Amino acid sequence: MAEILAREGIYFWYYFDIQFRHIAGYWMLGMVLGSVISVFGKEKIHRVFTALHGKKLGALGLIPASLIGIASPLCMYGTIPVAASFAEKGMEEDWIAAFMMSSILLNPQLLFYSAALGPAALLIRFASCFLCGIAAGFGVRILFKKRKYFSFAGFTRPENHDTDPNLVLRFIKNLGRNVKATGLYFFIGIVLSVLFQRYVPEEAMAVLFGRGNRGFGLLMAATIGVPLYMCGGGTIPLLQQWLTSGMTMGAAAAFMITGPATKITNLGAVKIVLGAKHFLFYLAFTILSALAAGLVIDYFPGIG
Repeated sequence: MAEILAREGIYFWYYFDIQFRHIAGYWMLGMVLGSVISVFGKEKIHRVFTALHGKKLGALGLIPASLIGIASPLCMYGTIPVAASFAEKGMEEDWIAAFMMSSILLNPQLLFYSAALGPAALLIRFASCFLCGIAAGFGVRILFKKRKYFSFAGFTRPENHDTDPNLVLRFIKNLGRNVKATGLYFFIGIVLSVLFQRYVPEEAMAVLFGRGNRGFGLLMAATIGVPLYMCGGGTIPLLQQWLTSGMTMGAAAAFMITGPATKITNLGAVKIVLGAKHFLFYLAFTILSALAAGLVIDYFPGIG
């Protein structure tokens, strides 16, 4: 028994070390660049969006709104007060919807970290989140043209931690908070990826999420994104292992949409500003967007 445990321990440490060394650089790069953007560029990014208000862009404004949402280095509880300030200035609700949706799905930290999955996955993640933001804006524009979709009155502004007058210290503190918030999940993700590699046969992943079972695989990937998504730092190692084991890029894209959009902390914040009825619209939109993205990627040769 002791010999078996020792052998399993050696195996676990060997593959943990390989995974850690392969992916830790991407994780740290995401944290550093994300903090740089947060400390030195966040206000400028939001000022650019505010400056667009008043320009008669119409539906074309959804494009910069979604891009700015991705560029905004805020968590959901930081994004909502910013969105509320846009609403106070009279910003169009469809633009706010595009900004918030893409911001929920992706931020600079997670974008840089996703480079560990390879150029194709990185491009697909960016494109799918960008298009989801635009689609959310169109949904609000068409279905809620004469009704208000958001209600920011019940949301309490979180404390702003980026207040140190020394920019270098502000950056160091921001970086420390990012590492603290994602570090544990990063290690959990690597542990889970090693356990999957050891105890889940590649054939099983290929059967569930491979091209031979694309329709069901997409539905499964979108579904498991709901309970399994911890944070971006925890899912990248898992996705890397799943893709290596036969998961299609479409299934991975579906997981990358439903995961952050239905993360428990995000859902709580979103429900506050939407209310029960509009919140159901948000959930339906998320699932349909995930399935649509997965179908397009898997069923059109050359995309995935």
